[in-house]
Amino acid sequence: MTPVGVLVVDKPQGVTSHQVVGRIRKIFGTRKVGHAGTLDPMATGVLIVGIGRATRLLGYLALYDKAYTATIRLGATTTTDDAEGEILETRVADGLDHDAVEQVMAGLRGAIEQRPSSVSAIKVNGKRAHALVRAGEQVQLPPRPVMVSRFEVTSSRTDAGFLDLDVEVECSSGTYVRALARDLGEQLGVGGHLTSLRRTRIGGYPVDEAIALDAIEATTTPMTMDQVARASFPVCVVNDVDADHVRHGRRLSFEVVADPTGVLSADGELLGLYRPDNGTSKAVSVLVG
Repeated sequence: MTPVGVLVVDKPQGVTSHQVVGRIRKIFGTRKVGHAGTLDPMATGVLIVGIGRATRLLGYLALYDKAYTATIRLGATTTTDDAEGEILETRVADGLDHDAVEQVMAGLRGAIEQRPSSVSAIKVNGKRAHALVRAGEQVQLPPRPVMVSRFEVTSSRTDAGFLDLDVEVECSSGTYVRALARDLGEQLGVGGHLTSLRRTRIGGYPVDEAIALDAIEATTTPMTMDQVARASFPVCVVNDVDADHVRHGRRLSFEVVADPTGVLSADGELLGLYRPDNGTSKAVSVLVG
């Protein structure tokens, strides 16, 4: 029987998020597998994968804040804002003053307007931006609000005129660490790009609790949907009458505490997600049937 639930995978370098999904589809013998929060092939770390009905939770899990460790190379710009692109320009950066670097980084923290990397998965006229760029088109995405709650240097070193910064980043969903590298280099006047990236957390799912992709087998047990709900959202338990209402997507007569709130049956099954609505609760997603 195909399991239903969520795997927190430690994605290895060199594979796409879609390839991770493909491998898990093959392991469990089902097409109904998806992921939350794409990681580029160069990046490693936390990738949340849903199996079966649990794919319905992925859109909510992807919205949580994220944490990364990364290395930024100052002194070179690339076509993709990371090491996978072609180098466009190099400048000497090994003499940069660390106070000057910190001053620019301070301006990239907090609530900022960030222009996403042109090779992102954002759609432009129905097509992915990265596909347009690789087809030779010029793509300039509009800036959008993001929150960078942490952007700190943990160590640095020089190499052949470049300045490499190891950094830790905590940010809202929709933030591009590649764009932080690009903007830091731009504002310092030397250019910059990302040379490594590891996602260490999505919401309450840290990488040290993730499973390596090569360790996943047909006998691997994913987190159940109720476990995911308890770890991700406020939850409430309802009686049999209200459970029947939830199964049919009906409004509940009481108000849940948050949007979304997981609604569980008396025996612990996750029935749906609800949001408060003027003293009652309205269905966000029905997760049974």
